[in-house]
Amino acid sequence: MDRAQLPLNALRAFEAAARHLNFTRAAIELCVSQGAVSHQVAGLEKRLGARLFHRLPRGLALTDDGQALVPVLAETFDRIGATLDRFADGRFQYVLNIGVVGTFATGWLLARLDDFAATHPHIDLRVSINNNRVDLAGEGLDYAIRFGDGAWHGTHAERLMAAPLTPLCAPLVATRLREPGDLVRERLLRSYRVSEWESWFAAAGAPAPALRGPMFDSSALMVAAAMAGLGVALAPKVMFGHELTTERLVQPFAIEIDAGCYWLTRLLSRKEGLAMKAFRQWLMEAVQH
Repeated sequence: MDRAQLPLNALRAFEAAARHLNFTRAAIELCVSQGAVSHQVAGLEKRLGARLFHRLPRGLALTDDGQALVPVLAETFDRIGATLDRFADGRFQYVLNIGVVGTFATGWLLARLDDFAATHPHIDLRVSINNNRVDLAGEGLDYAIRFGDGAWHGTHAERLMAAPLTPLCAPLVATRLREPGDLVRERLLRSYRVSEWESWFAAAGAPAPALRGPMFDSSALMVAAAMAGLGVALAPKVMFGHELTTERLVQPFAIEIDAGCYWLTRLLSRKEGLAMKAFRQWLMEAVQH
């Protein structure tokens, strides 16, 4: 049926009557008379050439044809209502879905969300946490902030910041560390990127011990374990500035290794709308300050 010919009032009357299974209650909801609802439904049935209700002594029952039409109308009206609800103060509220690797979320983004909300009040930012395992399409994400080398298939990646890795530990643990070789006596906390400690020991010019410590899928969780005195983490110190400044966390050695960067990523097939462009511009400016 051509859009211009859609009987919108009749469809609203039918959908309301189908929810209530009663013309009178549908009429109250729509602020019209019971006769008007009945007339609209009868006209729709005539137009479709199909009965949508069984008229019963004490109400209505949907026919099979009516049952087929209800979910389509209900979903459509719900989506229209939800979209109209996104207008506030005369301006459309855009929804932006981003996935963020947990360490970046807690170590950098969280402290700056107020600034984004203040400068972009028309964007409803929705943040979900991932630990670098993310499906942009499957999770319905506009962007994902990830750690790595920037090479993800079918993805456009824009570099945000470097994040070299270095040992981090609790102050008490640090008192036992004078040179890199002293780490062989400590519990070394690991990420799922198993070669990182080997790379760090190579950079330090010391033999790498066999790694048997706990493995974490989040640097933030790994560093929390390190602060609790459970071992030494290898993590990006740029994400733990507050903990280092307050001396809850210590960097025992200056040696760092480059294992990747933080990147803003999106699907190559995803066209950037106004909200996406605004977020990207804000993010790029923020990481430079």
